[in-house]
Amino acid sequence: MTTTASPAPSPMARLVRQLGIDTQYVLLGFPLGILTVALFMSLFFTGLGTLIIWVGLPILLATVMTARGFATLERARIGPVLGRKVPHPYYKKAAGNGFWSQVLKPMTDGQSWLDLLHGMFRFIPSTIAFSFVITWWAGAIGGLTVLLWDWSVPHPPENVDLPELLGMGDGTFTRVVFYFACGVFFAGTLYPVVRGAALMEALFARGLLSGVNELREQVAEANAAREVAQQQKAAAVSAEATALRRLERDIHDGPQQRLVRLAMDLGRAEQQFSTDPEAARATVAEALTQTRETLDELRALSRGIAPPILVDRGLQAALTALASRCTIPVDLDAPVAERLEPALESTAYFVVAEALTNVAKHSYANEVQVSVRRNVSGLIVSIADDGVGGASVAKGHGLAGLDDRVRAAGGVLDVESPAGGGTRLTAALPV
Repeated sequence: MTTTASPAPSPMARLVRQLGIDTQYVLLGFPLGILTVALFMSLFFTGLGTLIIWVGLPILLATVMTARGFATLERARIGPVLGRKVPHPYYKKAAGNGFWSQVLKPMTDGQSWLDLLHGMFRFIPSTIAFSFVITWWAGAIGGLTVLLWDWSVPHPPENVDLPELLGMGDGTFTRVVFYFACGVFFAGTLYPVVRGAALMEALFARGLLSGVNELREQVAEANAAREVAQQQKAAAVSAEATALRRLERDIHDGPQQRLVRLAMDLGRAEQQFSTDPEAARATVAEALTQTRETLDELRALSRGIAPPILVDRGLQAALTALASRCTIPVDLDAPVAERLEPALESTAYFVVAEALTNVAKHSYANEVQVSVRRNVSGLIVSIADDGVGGASVAKGHGLAGLDDRVRAAGGVLDVESPAGGGTRLTAALPV
């Protein structure tokens, strides 16, 4: 059995549906506004006046709870008008604070008093919106159907119609055409007028019934985004410092030592040229070998800083070259042929490079599996080995700098490394 999706409604159907939603919202809002202003004003001022003898406390509590009920109804009503669900923004406090604390909790919630304020003053926008909607619907229906009812309305000689007051004459044809033209005008402007009236009333309700909560959520989101940005900035600084310290150590332990030995060899060769030319030539040959090895080390260090193959040919080619240089067999699965953002490619490359370096130095593994997959949110980079495990991203461990680099890019690094069970490192990098 196969099912077919229902066709999307036409623009005209959506317009008519929205017109019906807005009309019923305004027409029902007017009697609700009259009811709430009378009910809440009476209850609130009665409770306030009798509060001194404690009778007013349960009256005020009942008033607040009643306001909450009407506010819940209104939030459900304005959802279709605004095209979005309006949540209930009441504070959620921990349970177990005592009986009276639970009973009086609604009165300590600022949103409850905003609900009460809305119930007291909602009749103002409701009355204005109701007046416009009734006028436009009556004008549209009455004008377009003037031929159906004009004959039933008496027109004595002393009666003066609007067309005659405007100087258009008092004939039946003139009157019918004038009222029909008015009906066309009201019908043509019916949707924007009704829509505007409904939005005026709905936005007034939204401002009091959920505006404070929305502002609170925006502030919380802004604070969370600021904290994330600060964490990323700190992680970037830490990752850069770690990379610089590593580069300094590598230069000191490698090329610098070779250059010192090269200078000593050349000095010794200079002294040997006058006394032992054969020994001098051997020393120069050895110095030449040192020079080539130093150049190889410098090229390796430069690849670690900014590998040219990554810039020229992309992530897939760079990872293939990286896997080929690893001293442990690497099973590479990286079907990422398209070019990505340079920062994303660089971070993914250094995650794999650092992970393979750690595997070669510390894991005693026999094989490494590297997987790089693209999804809707970014890249998932996974490196798994069958070594001794025990890896950690804690400060002082080898993966701490890698964790900083991933967090600086807005990603998340996860490490599973039980003792004796190998290590799986997974980095989720956003686009």
